[in-house]
Amino acid sequence: MKINEIISALAFLCLLSPVAVNAQEITGEPPANVEQQLEDVTAANEDVETEDDGYLQQLHHFLKEPINLNYADAGLLEQLNILSPLQIANLLSYRKLLGNFINIYELQAIPLWNFDLIRRIRPYITVSQKTEVFLSLRKRLKNGGSSLLIRTSRVLEKSKGYLLDSSEAKNYYPGSPQKVLVRYKYRSGNLLQYGFTAEKDAGEQFFRGSQKQGFDFYSAHFFVRNSGAIKTLAIGDFSVNMGQGLTQWQSLAFNKGAEITNIKRQSEILSPYNSAGEIEFNRGIGITLQKHHWETTLFTSYRKVDASIYTTELNNDEFVSSLQTSGYHRTKSEIGGRHAEGMFSAGGNLSYSNEKLHIGANAVHYNLEHTISKVDFLYNIYALSGKRAGNYSIDYSYTYNNMHLFGETAIDEHLNKAFVSGLLVNTDSKVAMSFLYRNISKGYQSLYANAFTENTRPTNESGFYSGITITPSTYIRIDAYADFFHFPWLKYRADAPTSGNDYMLQFFYGNKKIELTCRYRYENKPINYNPYDLYLNPVVSRPKQALRTQLNYRFNNTFTIRSRFELLWVDKKGSEPQNGFLTYLDLIYKPILRPFSGNIRLSYFETGGYESRIYAFENDVLYAYSIPVFFDKGYRYYINFKYKMNRKLSFWARFSQTVYLDKNDMGSGLDFIKGNKKSEIKLQVIYIL
Repeated sequence: MKINEIISALAFLCLLSPVAVNAQEITGEPPANVEQQLEDVTAANEDVETEDDGYLQQLHHFLKEPINLNYADAGLLEQLNILSPLQIANLLSYRKLLGNFINIYELQAIPLWNFDLIRRIRPYITVSQKTEVFLSLRKRLKNGGSSLLIRTSRVLEKSKGYLLDSSEAKNYYPGSPQKVLVRYKYRSGNLLQYGFTAEKDAGEQFFRGSQKQGFDFYSAHFFVRNSGAIKTLAIGDFSVNMGQGLTQWQSLAFNKGAEITNIKRQSEILSPYNSAGEIEFNRGIGITLQKHHWETTLFTSYRKVDASIYTTELNNDEFVSSLQTSGYHRTKSEIGGRHAEGMFSAGGNLSYSNEKLHIGANAVHYNLEHTISKVDFLYNIYALSGKRAGNYSIDYSYTYNNMHLFGETAIDEHLNKAFVSGLLVNTDSKVAMSFLYRNISKGYQSLYANAFTENTRPTNESGFYSGITITPSTYIRIDAYADFFHFPWLKYRADAPTSGNDYMLQFFYGNKKIELTCRYRYENKPINYNPYDLYLNPVVSRPKQALRTQLNYRFNNTFTIRSRFELLWVDKKGSEPQNGFLTYLDLIYKPILRPFSGNIRLSYFETGGYESRIYAFENDVLYAYSIPVFFDKGYRYYINFKYKMNRKLSFWARFSQTVYLDKNDMGSGLDFIKGNKKSEIKLQVIYIL
């Protein structure tokens, strides 16, 4: 054997060692690449953190019950959100040609699978002989496991909304400042699950006032996979994900980042929903039937959604100016909009798939109780309106050797068009490239779509994206992308058609002890900029540049330190530039075979204002995470602690505090806090029934 082959084999063994995956196995924390993607999603959604923790729940489930590569199908492998379509296809072809895997080391022989990929996927997979599968519904209902999660949190400093005199104030928070989540879930492998979720947000009442029924939000689901001809059956609350996100995509989806294969949406059409978010789901029944290469899905849903209602003076007709997405029901206006709009939706999919080709037809139609009529702004001319809406599309994919072509072509109720098409290419296991073109008309509207776009929703945009990943050696990975986009009509905070671009270059080095990431990103997206209060808002470029370095160092099996240093420049050569700076240091303590673990972080930040804000992912209790927005000047710290009392009972606790150094109050409106500190405490318990 040649010396380089020996070195490669030894490196592979190191990457697959238990120590390398210790962090996820103990706490269920998401991998570093997922943390970065969640940061990017929060930034793209204008600081709104998603409450959809379904993906984190699924990853943790695969830690406890790893995917058996000898029997997994493409749909199950797609749920990881780590493998590209080409990597999945090559694994299935390798298994079909050579039979089942004998051990995990065979993965390095699969075309397009490299050490970096295997290292990232290793905690979630296994290779073994087929274990017993409970095919009957009765056995699935009997041989699974169930858990009960209870989580509560609150900000210790009371904001203005809690301090106002309720007998005098017209607008205040009548409920307690605690946020409470209760979740029960039963699961039998990946074949059956059911459960319920109940949540109360801070400021909402509980078993009194407007919430005499207790929690503000209730959700329940029953979900079955692979039962005869039934591929999936969903009753209660469920998500629908079709095509490339132009018609409907309700689960978490990533966009631009170091993972260039995320340009393609991959998911089952029906997925169980048991998150605390109150917006992105259906409530009703859905079923997917499969026979040979054909698959059909049908679903129907009716639910009440939050909306801003107004009544005309002329004839007292009721209209909806906007659908509310915050999920808060604290003040009179928020409570007044709770479940104000009735929404009926129905749709389906018919598709044909084989080893190389997939083609599908998708449709979803909505009927609303009240007519939507937006506020009369120019950027709302093409906004969703009326009582009816619908989206219809054809999606496709084709694999040829090391190329994978995919896309979706859609129209809406008024025949406005949308088109997304991409190409994934692997020259070999060391180089992967991706390309995506989208062209979505300014009139195209969709309620719950989420395609690969610069906009939050797919509308009013054209653009071209290209990305590349190079892994020149076992421990080095280089990622880069360039994206050029154009908005042919006005947008919120952009009173003219605009064009922009986005570039990123990232270097990663990782071995058993050290992980080093260096990233540079440049973004130029024109917005309104009117510091002199001109009659018309000038639309100008405000380019943003960011430089980040992150280092993770594992001292031993117990202690790890992690640090980040980030600089940000906004309109560096403009008339009003802003700079931002963030640094933090983590100490992570995760002893093996001990009932307790924890981590501590201290952050310091200093920015010129909100435009130069910086985001940073924070570890939290299991299934939760926090991505605060850092701006102005101050420091922040948090402490996480986990204690596993026994095999059935585990506790988590978290305390965090932000201290501002240059101001004596924070927030606005009812969220105004007098003082320069904001502290939060969070407690969670999980009991395995």
